[in-house]
Amino acid sequence: MLDESKFDVNLKFLALRIPQELCKTATCLLNGYLLDKPRVKPITEDPTSVKNRYMILSEKVQNPDLSDIPSQKLDELKKLCEIEVVPYSLTLGYSYWTADHILKQILPPGVEVPSSFETIVKYLTHPRHVAHLNIHDELLPFKDMIAKVIYDKNYPRIKTVVNKVGTITNEFRVPKFEILAGESDMVTEVKQYGATFKLDYSLVYWNSRLEHEHVRLVSLFQPGETICDMFAGIGPFAIPAAQKRCLVYANDLNPDSVHFLKINAKINKVDGCVFAYNMDARKFVSQLMAIPACENNLESDDSMVKACDTCSMKTINDAKAEDIQLGVEEKEVAGNDVKNDLEGMQNSSRIVDGSVVAIKRTPDCFTEENENDYSGHKKKGNTQNRIKGSVLPEAKAWEHVDHVIMNLPASALQFLDAFRGIISRKCWKGPLPLIHCYCFMRANETKEFIILEAESALSAKIKDPVFHRVRDVAPNKAMFCLSFRLPEACFIEDITGSTCHSTGGL
Repeated sequence: MLDESKFDVNLKFLALRIPQELCKTATCLLNGYLLDKPRVKPITEDPTSVKNRYMILSEKVQNPDLSDIPSQKLDELKKLCEIEVVPYSLTLGYSYWTADHILKQILPPGVEVPSSFETIVKYLTHPRHVAHLNIHDELLPFKDMIAKVIYDKNYPRIKTVVNKVGTITNEFRVPKFEILAGESDMVTEVKQYGATFKLDYSLVYWNSRLEHEHVRLVSLFQPGETICDMFAGIGPFAIPAAQKRCLVYANDLNPDSVHFLKINAKINKVDGCVFAYNMDARKFVSQLMAIPACENNLESDDSMVKACDTCSMKTINDAKAEDIQLGVEEKEVAGNDVKNDLEGMQNSSRIVDGSVVAIKRTPDCFTEENENDYSGHKKKGNTQNRIKGSVLPEAKAWEHVDHVIMNLPASALQFLDAFRGIISRKCWKGPLPLIHCYCFMRANETKEFIILEAESALSAKIKDPVFHRVRDVAPNKAMFCLSFRLPEACFIEDITGSTCHSTGGL
């Protein structure tokens, strides 16, 4: 239990008793000689008279005769009123000191004091935050005191303090948390660049530090493109991609993540562009991109986000011509070439053909009824009127996908084997998809090692790989995004008797 009284510091000062109406003038005269401490006002009430105020002098004024103050200032002050010097006691207690100051007092010397924590906003009646700590083993005996200090010093902004327990070992990659202080409710809402995400922090994975990476990758997508998100979570890539008028097939093994993914698609009014699936990532890719053996080969569950069958929309070229900006600076990596390299990969093999872009059906998000883009700005004009234009052909994911997102850095490289011999050369239209595979790289590993691991999983050589450093996750461990176009060696050659036909499920 934290004894707050142990942090009390009693200070002795001199003060001047001044009539209330003269305090402003006296403050100007005594500039530089009044108490100057953060969060402490140098003028306070006189406990003996409501007409007077105490003006607390600084530590450098030690003599009751005020000889430490220049005589010129004193003479001008005496002309205003009669000066009365009184002793003044000030106690700086627990409520005054910062969290850093208190933690340094209670933690063993030499240990690293927790100086920052991730916050998740809870938008209910008023914004409330969850503070997410990652307390090291050496500090675990002090976890309750650490949580109390952080809670006390950040209340009411912080309403809950949690600590991650152990390493992530479950199949859904969801960390376990223990609530150390505050409310037990972990259902929150997070806002990122015009998108709103609802989640239960105890059931799904979320990392606010990846916000700029979400924006960076989505900035590479073009309106009308088809995106396959193998490890979609609650939709940090899928939702903004749909806001940018992409069609998104989003999958996650965690049913709770898929539950919130569907909710977030509806909250952000892109439920006509996001198709949610709950299955193993290899099975998802296999059923999505392989030639269907029969109709209804791949169907998301009964409560999946449905697309509109009949709404009208812009042409592909009009959609792609729109300038949808994300409003953030591109992160400089390897000489500012990352984005340009990826755009070059896209443009070098892009075919200007409406049939190349695989769109499942004509989704609602291609109309002006979807008011917000990923920049968070509302579109101009009458949003009640649908834009008339040609209708995109039915999507056939086994004919074309533009981008595949693999955001599971601990093991995504191993899932690249899902693309071996799955795409039919006969049915596929246009360039193979760009793969964006997230991974961890330790200090003793190289980019060449990561590429070899990826090539081993694909059983194919990768051309022109592009690495983007996302963030450092530990002193000797960094997160990267490896982007490359799927090698043509991954094509499966034509099988006699196979057909390329539309399925009802797609």
